[in-house]
Amino acid sequence: MVTTAYGICLLISIVVFIYTAGRKRDNIDPYYCAVVVLIPVVILGYWLKTRVITEEGAMIAFCFIYLDSTILPVIMINSMLRSLHVKVRFRIKLLTYSLAFIHLFIVWTSIHNSRYFKTIRLIRTDAGTVTKMTSGPLKIFHLIYLAAIVAGLIGIMIAGFLRKGTYSRKTHRLYTVAVSLAILVYAVETLIDISFSMLPFMYVIYDVVAAASYDRIYAHNISSVISTQQKLYGNRGYAAFDLNRRFLSCNRRCYDFLPELSSQVVDELLPDDTRASGILYSLINAYESRGTSIRRFRQGDMTCVCEIGTYSFSMNGKTDGYLFDIRDATEEQKAMDLMSSYNESLNEQVKIKTENIRDIQGKIVAGMANMIENRDSNTGGHVKRTSDIIKILVEEIKRQGILDLDEEFARDVVRAAPMHDLGKITIEDSILNKPDKLTDEEYEIMKSHPVKSGEVVHILLDGVEEEHFVKLAFNVARYHHERWDGKGYPEHLVGTMIPTEARIMAVVDVYDALVSKRSYKDAMSFETVADIMYEGMGTQFDPNLRSAFRGCRDKLEAYYMNLRETSSSK
Repeated sequence: MVTTAYGICLLISIVVFIYTAGRKRDNIDPYYCAVVVLIPVVILGYWLKTRVITEEGAMIAFCFIYLDSTILPVIMINSMLRSLHVKVRFRIKLLTYSLAFIHLFIVWTSIHNSRYFKTIRLIRTDAGTVTKMTSGPLKIFHLIYLAAIVAGLIGIMIAGFLRKGTYSRKTHRLYTVAVSLAILVYAVETLIDISFSMLPFMYVIYDVVAAASYDRIYAHNISSVISTQQKLYGNRGYAAFDLNRRFLSCNRRCYDFLPELSSQVVDELLPDDTRASGILYSLINAYESRGTSIRRFRQGDMTCVCEIGTYSFSMNGKTDGYLFDIRDATEEQKAMDLMSSYNESLNEQVKIKTENIRDIQGKIVAGMANMIENRDSNTGGHVKRTSDIIKILVEEIKRQGILDLDEEFARDVVRAAPMHDLGKITIEDSILNKPDKLTDEEYEIMKSHPVKSGEVVHILLDGVEEEHFVKLAFNVARYHHERWDGKGYPEHLVGTMIPTEARIMAVVDVYDALVSKRSYKDAMSFETVADIMYEGMGTQFDPNLRSAFRGCRDKLEAYYMNLRETSSSK
C-alpha cells in the first residue's frame, strides 16, 4: 500500500516536472527548476526502497534519497536568500554546493563497504519492504552537516521575519512552513524510527503548491518579469504590480524615481497618501479607461517618464499584471523646452510679420475707401462713420444676445465694414457724382457695385487672411444691399438666406445714409430716421435687429451729434 502511495507521489511529481518544462517563459528561476527536477528523483528513491529485495538495492535507493538531505537543502537556502533579495557571492555558493556533492559522493561510494552503514536489514511487509540500518563511522559527518543546514535554515527564517524591505512576506512564509515541516518530520522519524517516511508526501505537496503559485512568486523577482531586451536598459526603473494593484517587485533604479517604493511591503497596496500611489495608480486608471500609457512627473531635478504596459507568464498571452517602465527624460525635456522656446519665438515672429501684413493690407483698404469717397461727392466720410457705428450696433447685439455672436465674429464684422463699398471704384464718375436722380440704366450700373465689391475683397484678401474672414468680408461687401423681403440686390435673397454679417451691415449702411447730409439731400432728423428704420424692420431689415437698434439708438444719435458739433466748431 505504501509502495502504491509513493508511486502516486512519483507520478504527480513527474506531471509537475512536465508542466513546468512545458511553460513558455523568457526567464527561468534556476532554484525552482532544480527542485522540480530533484523531487521526482528523491521520491523515486523512496519508492524503490519499498520494492528492493537485496541490501545492495536498498543502498542504491538511499543514494537517490540522500539528495534531499544534501543537495536539496542548499538549493532551498539559496532560494530563500534570493526571495529576501540577499545577494550571495559566487565563491560561497561554490563552496556550499561543493560540500553537498562531496557529502553525496561519499554516500555513493559506500555501497560496498560499512563506512556509512554497518548493517542493512530488509523486512518484507504487506505495505512494502522496510529497511533497517545501523550507522557507520562516517554517519557522524552527516549529522554535523544536517545540523549546520538546519541552523542556517532557521537563521534565514528568523532573519526574514525581522528584515525590512521590498520582499514577499507570503513567499517567505511558504518557505518557512515547508522547511519547518520537513525538519520536524525528519526529526520525529529519526527519533522514533518510523518504518515508512512521510517526507515523499510533503515533497509532492510542496511541489504542487509551488507550481500553482509559481507565477505569483516568479513576479516577485523583477528580473523575471522584464524581458531580455529590457534588461539591457540598466538605467531604467521597473516595477511590477498584479491585476489587483498590489505591489510585487521593482529594481533598485526604481528607488531613484519613486523613493517610497524602497519601504513598500510586497503583496500589499501602495498607501493612498504617497506620491508613488498617485502617479502609478492614476496611470493604471488612465490606461484602463482611455488607453493612456505615458505620464511625466518631476523627481527632484529629474524629469521622469513613466510608461505602463502588461506582462504575461501564460502561453495564451493572458495578462498577469502591470509593468511600469520609468526613465530619466531630463535631457529630453530640456531639448523639448528648447524647441518649444524656439517655436514660441518663431510663432512670435510670424505673428509680428502677419500683423505687419495686415496693417499694410488695412492701409490699402483704407486708401482705396478714401479714394472712392474722394471720387464720390455724395458719400463723404461714409466709410469712417459706418466703421464706427457698426461697433455700437454689434456690442448691443452681443449684450442682448440676439444673434449669438462670438468674439471673433464680432471683431471680424467690424474689420470688414470698410470694405463694403470697394466695388464703387469701378463706377464712372459721371454716375457716382451725379447730383440728380439716376436714370434706370445708370441705377442698374450703380447696383453692380456689391458684386464688384465682393470681387475686390477676394483680390485683396485671398492668400493673406484666414479663409473664414475672407468669406465674411465677401458677404458684407456683396450682400449688404439685400432686403429681408427679397426685394434687394444683387441676388434677391430672402430672410435668413442673407448672411448675418450682411444683415448687420445693411442697418448701419442705411442709417448713416439717412442721418448724413448728401449733395442731393439734407440730413434727416433722428426721430424721422428712427421711424423709417423701425418701419423697415421685417421688410428691409432683419426684424430680430429691431430691439438691438432701439437699445443703441441713444449712442448712435450721440455719435452723430458729436460729429456735427466738431464739424461746426472748425
